[in-house]
Amino acid sequence: MTESRPHLITEIIAHPLTQRLPAPTETSWGRYDAVSILLVEVRTDSGLVGVGESLARFAPVAYARLIEDALRPRMVGQDALAITANWTRMRRALSGRAGGMLIEAIAGVDIALWDIAGKVADLAIWRLLHGEARTDVPVYAASINWGGDDGKVAESIAAFSERGFTHIKVKIGGQVRQACERIALVRKLAGDAIELSADANWAYGLDDAVEVGRALTANGYVWFEEPLRPEDEDGYRMLRSRCDVPLAAGESNFTLDQAAPLVRDRTLSYLQPNVTRAGGITETLRMARLAASHDVAYAPHVGMSGIICEATSLHLSAALPNARVMECPATANLFKSELADLAPGADRATGGFLAVPQGPGLGLTIDWDAVASMEALARGDTA
Repeated sequence: MTESRPHLITEIIAHPLTQRLPAPTETSWGRYDAVSILLVEVRTDSGLVGVGESLARFAPVAYARLIEDALRPRMVGQDALAITANWTRMRRALSGRAGGMLIEAIAGVDIALWDIAGKVADLAIWRLLHGEARTDVPVYAASINWGGDDGKVAESIAAFSERGFTHIKVKIGGQVRQACERIALVRKLAGDAIELSADANWAYGLDDAVEVGRALTANGYVWFEEPLRPEDEDGYRMLRSRCDVPLAAGESNFTLDQAAPLVRDRTLSYLQPNVTRAGGITETLRMARLAASHDVAYAPHVGMSGIICEATSLHLSAALPNARVMECPATANLFKSELADLAPGADRATGGFLAVPQGPGLGLTIDWDAVASMEALARGDTA
């Protein structure tokens, strides 16, 4: 379908979804037994429907209300293909600095609009971006959980290696000594042929992060992810000057303005926006392109998000010149295995690479029965 007529938005439907994780996830923040996302459906008068995803990890019903009450009234009747104008229109729904629930809600709508644009053009989103045109993307296995004994660590490394992953991420936290012991253990068990990175989820203050960073350097890790809280930009600069391991961050950023300072001065070596938090494709593109102009790699975060986040990140990675590697969560997640026609990336990855969807738009077909079941759980309707 390539006609130039407008595709007017007739409805935006927000579906809060919750799942009980088949296997708990442990980070320095704690243990997660359940998690949520928001699936956004945008319908048009031409009959085309786009889908998107908002991070909405907790309280997803509140995100749905925000879209229904603040975004939908501004968007119904607008041309779905006027994506940048629509982003600005949604941003003005609330005053104050950009961030939080508003930008995550915008992300879901924005991704859905790009899905529609791809369907109008009969092109995959990565084709619409006219970039590198990669057909597969390098990925790393995420993650070896924080906590657990040495035997669990060994089991995780063996499982990831058997799946063909050549890069594995380990979660670290707690006392510095414990973290350094875990760093050394994973390197010993993985051997020198596997690339390793470490994610602290803001576990440390500056001095402790320096000590952990030096242990990472000694063990040949390729990056130290989110060692400090995201607001501590001066701390990141000091850490970069005091240890040699490359720094990675960005999953906590909502907009370009928040990502820019540590990209422009090259404190970060890897920028890691999550497209379902960072305002969708439109804003994530701005972040990644700024990073490219400063020789900073784009390494998208996926985490406990869903299949729409994963597919969208693949499209961006296929197109962007500075895409280095993409997160590929390898633990069980119903948001990836049940919601769409693509299996989770961990099941599709071959030799450390993941194939890019080829169909129009996102290239996904949503299982609406699965959506209904997960929405009932999110809304507390189990009858």
